[in-house]
Amino acid sequence: MAVTAAQVKELRASTDAPMMDCKKALVENDGDMAKATEWLKERGIAKAAKKADRVAAEGLAGLVIADDFSKATVIEINSETDFVAQNEGFQNLVKDSAKEIFDNQPADVAAFNSSAFGATFAEAVSKIGEKIELRRFGTLTASATEALNGYIHSNSRIAVIVKAECDSVKTVEGMREVMKQVAMHASAMKPTTLSYTDLDPAYVESETKGRIEALKKENEELARLKKPLKNVPKYISMMQLTDAVMAQAEEDIKAALKEQGKPEKIWDKIVPGQVARFILDNTMLDKEQALLDQQYVLDDKKTVAQAVEAAAKALGGTATITEFIRLEVGEGIEKKEDDFAAEVAAQMGQ
Repeated sequence: MAVTAAQVKELRASTDAPMMDCKKALVENDGDMAKATEWLKERGIAKAAKKADRVAAEGLAGLVIADDFSKATVIEINSETDFVAQNEGFQNLVKDSAKEIFDNQPADVAAFNSSAFGATFAEAVSKIGEKIELRRFGTLTASATEALNGYIHSNSRIAVIVKAECDSVKTVEGMREVMKQVAMHASAMKPTTLSYTDLDPAYVESETKGRIEALKKENEELARLKKPLKNVPKYISMMQLTDAVMAQAEEDIKAALKEQGKPEKIWDKIVPGQVARFILDNTMLDKEQALLDQQYVLDDKKTVAQAVEAAAKALGGTATITEFIRLEVGEGIEKKEDDFAAEVAAQMGQ
């Protein structure tokens, strides 16, 4: 049957599908608008399926925080290209999805996809016409004595929520802004775990030799450039600094002071600082990966744990960070590197 321009215009307005696809859908379905709409949805899903082997490593993060700071949710939705991530439709999809997860708390991504909103999500994806997927999400809730807050970076690619246990409701109120500052710190410093105690001992052991050798090689280059050398540690985590190790370190420090001719009566003023320096030099892995053990960006003379403790003390209370979630778009996704020359050669049958 003949399809009118008005019908094509109406179908395009309701589906956002390309004009020629709308015309074809109507022709294929004898002008039936409902069937044509369904045909376009199916076609959109089929197009997405054809792109299943494409890597969706771009996208945006989302953050929703309850007005009373009792709950916060972070999500990551991926797209194939940054161009699509900057699309208003995609941005709205991220906001709506974050709110849906915040409100209804699906158990996992599969549960989200099979929900009523999951169908809405799939329909929006078909309109955008690129591989788009909800990759992950997380929610933290806070009791009356827990301070919760979050931060989303200006590029909307990093979202963080942090929670601390406090001694009182009064302390909670004062610590919420500190939690936002810690979330900003985590955004920049990329911690992967809360404390060094959460690290796998086997992982720490496997990392030790390689990191120390890398530091030695770095010193070789510094020496060539006639620049100050870095201290080369024996260890990389507080997990390795047993009582025996610390006792030996203190003995070595005292022996060095004796060799330098420092009077023994002033050792007690020197040793604590050198022990602290020994710990600093021998915990590089903790400071890279463990939030509580990192040097705080707003006061690098303190760790994050020490800064939070000091902030709570100033409020007349105590506080300890207990949980955090940090999502960065594309983190851990191996992007496919296209070999353009090989692709051209393949198309030419070479």
